[in-house]
Amino acid sequence: MTSVLNYRQLAAELEGVPDLMFATPGHAPLAARLAALGPGMIDVHTHAIDPDLPAIGRTHEGRFPSVRRVSADLAQIILDGRVYREIDSRCWSVQARIRDMDAEGVAAQVLSPIPVTLCHGEPVSGAQALATAQNEFLARMVAAAPERFAALGCVPMQDTALAIAELRRCMDELGFAGVEIGTRVGDRELSEPQFVPFFEAAAESGAVVFLHPVDQTLDPRLSRLRIGFGMGMPTETATAAAGLLISGLLDQVPGVLLCLAHGGGTLPCALPRLAVGQRVVGGVTEPAKLATTQARKLWCDSLTYDVEGLRLSSERFGAGHVVLGTDYPFDAREEPAGAVLTAAAGHVEGTANIARENALALLAAAGRPRTESVRLRGARWDIFLASA
Repeated sequence: MTSVLNYRQLAAELEGVPDLMFATPGHAPLAARLAALGPGMIDVHTHAIDPDLPAIGRTHEGRFPSVRRVSADLAQIILDGRVYREIDSRCWSVQARIRDMDAEGVAAQVLSPIPVTLCHGEPVSGAQALATAQNEFLARMVAAAPERFAALGCVPMQDTALAIAELRRCMDELGFAGVEIGTRVGDRELSEPQFVPFFEAAAESGAVVFLHPVDQTLDPRLSRLRIGFGMGMPTETATAAAGLLISGLLDQVPGVLLCLAHGGGTLPCALPRLAVGQRVVGGVTEPAKLATTQARKLWCDSLTYDVEGLRLSSERFGAGHVVLGTDYPFDAREEPAGAVLTAAAGHVEGTANIARENALALLAAAGRPRTESVRLRGARWDIFLASA
């Protein structure tokens, strides 16, 4: 497992490299910030939004959310002219978040967009404008407390070239750890060939790709049954991830860092049956190609609300591939942060590492320099990544 010493060694190696392009102006590269991180947990699954988010729907065609301020500390996300969600200053206030983090022993949070704002099924011009605005806001939050925050940006997946360009801007200019994407792009699946270049670009830049379901894309049947949150969201994650597993993407794009929200949703339970389906329906006989094997290349967060659920996610993806996630600051968040880890201590392998060390290992690759532009002495970067 990667230790803090590894990060300090890497930071020293990076010092003085002239063409390093992945530091956000005004603060140190992510690797150096990890090296200096204080004690405590790292929460990889949190959300933030600009209380003054531009009303993209006024200038672009499509169905886009906006934010309406109610007071200094309260706001509403508006969708289709109605209140989608009430939010408070924890969604945008650095001070409010740090107070909560300090109270719960969280050293750092990784900020990501609220999923309803991803808008992968809307016209691309509006989605691009919304992604740009959100990324600028997240960059400002990180710059306000770079020792406590990292970020996952937003990209317009409707247009692969534009998504790649915004991904690279997130990594090279804004210093992000990666991006958050939804589980589908309109009526297209992430496993379709047109998205392979996006995942190749993510792997090339070392971007974490956080896969998060969006409630607006769920089967309407689940809403009628009032199980959209409880069953629809985790099943949506599992469906998208299963498609990626059997598509061969993880072999085609080695090194891509895919992290699934909510403990991987229902995927851990479904993996054995998925593998049987590959053999029976698809004629797959090579063990390395089966979903149960491929899944160990994935990562997930710990947001299972349950010790047995955490145990299964840890067994399916590997104990070193589970990171702390809470869904802060929403009602469904794990509170306090790491509650399931505390309950699982002594019962689930590697629980202590889930709180912090696994996230350090995952984030270590974020923003790694491209080999053609930066070469560290003695291939130290490759050695460092291999130790993660």
